[in-house]
Amino acid sequence: MKYFSLSNNEIVFPFKEAVIKGLAPDRGLFFPESITPLPKAFIENIEAYSNVDIAFEIIKQFVGEEIPEKVLKQIIEETIPFDFPVIPITENVSTLELFHGPTMAFKDVGAKFMAKCLEYFNEESNEEVTVLVATSGDTGGAVANGFLGTKGVNVVILYPSGKVSDIQERQLTTLGQNITALEVDGVFDDCQEMVKTAFLDEEIKPNLTSANSINIARWLPQMFYFFFAYKQLKSQHKEIVFSVPSGNFGNICAGFMAQKLGLPVRHLVAATNVNDTVPNFLKSGQYDAKPSIATISNAMDVGNPSNFVRIQQIFDNHFDKLKEHLFSYSFSDEDTRMAMKEIHSDSNYVADPHGAVGYLGLKTYGLKENQIGVFLETAHPVKFLDVVKNTLNVDVEIPSQIQKVMDREKERIPIKSYEDLKGFLNS
Repeated sequence: MKYFSLSNNEIVFPFKEAVIKGLAPDRGLFFPESITPLPKAFIENIEAYSNVDIAFEIIKQFVGEEIPEKVLKQIIEETIPFDFPVIPITENVSTLELFHGPTMAFKDVGAKFMAKCLEYFNEESNEEVTVLVATSGDTGGAVANGFLGTKGVNVVILYPSGKVSDIQERQLTTLGQNITALEVDGVFDDCQEMVKTAFLDEEIKPNLTSANSINIARWLPQMFYFFFAYKQLKSQHKEIVFSVPSGNFGNICAGFMAQKLGLPVRHLVAATNVNDTVPNFLKSGQYDAKPSIATISNAMDVGNPSNFVRIQQIFDNHFDKLKEHLFSYSFSDEDTRMAMKEIHSDSNYVADPHGAVGYLGLKTYGLKENQIGVFLETAHPVKFLDVVKNTLNVDVEIPSQIQKVMDREKERIPIKSYEDLKGFLNS
């Protein structure tokens, strides 16, 4: 499989090089040259397949022959050894829990898949790669855990000071080994801009790649979730509407890729917090990126979502076609807290702030009688303990995955500018 730059379709790389580079030399995001729908018989009989078999069928065309099938299956087995349950909330609304991995966030899947791919590519090489990644919350912990101890890979994580939860910060600052955390005096968009600038800086000495969802090996495995949910819901014979809490728009973009592969999805809803760049774009037709605003759903605090250009590419950059398929709504912190209370009152289910925004997306969309709505619960509520306790007045049991980092000392390096980052990388 070849990948072209969305800034210049004449810039083309195979899967391996696209993964290692992260971004194209012109700063464009990579996109697959072709998307071949899966056989209808496979989707019709999806209940007969294991999650590993489903994931393998989904991803193999995007990897091509660059990883042998036997190795690719082993990578998938190590990537998804946990469950992805669909939990009923009300009669026609369910949630897809994506937090049963090692850092209790949906990004565990993409981070581990990418780490194992890089490990395979580095098996016969003595060259080191530096994974440079910006996080608004959960990406940092997932990447740190996924790449911990990976041969030939150093990880540098940029995160905005004071704008991630305490547990999120602990997950990316307490592991040591090949993981370094840089605490940026700014917002997520500043972190993301520094990462993109570093990729184009010819004076940077290390070989850089990114583990944000801009990297194809982080982004594409997110298609798995939507097929796993369909497998569990298929027997209900209802149209499915997914509502995806959206920050950098990688997850919902993967949902549209799943739809392109033939997954029967009625609609996808991008539910955002007050960082409403995309909802406003769908109303006005004008894309107006702006500085991100801090909210209680901090992993979605993105003012200029990188992956939105991929969604536009899926719909041939045709605005009217995009509006037919993508619904997007924004919600305030007050809305979010009310939704958390409503979900808990109706079903005794404790949703995190991001899942609550996804739930609101379904309510605003307006489900019909023959439809079932699924909102993605992207992180365990314990990762936002203060918000959950203050909103619902409930105690949340701290799982073992979280307990093991609670007593460790945070280690991070404060930086204020791109020059600080450059100096660190070149030291």
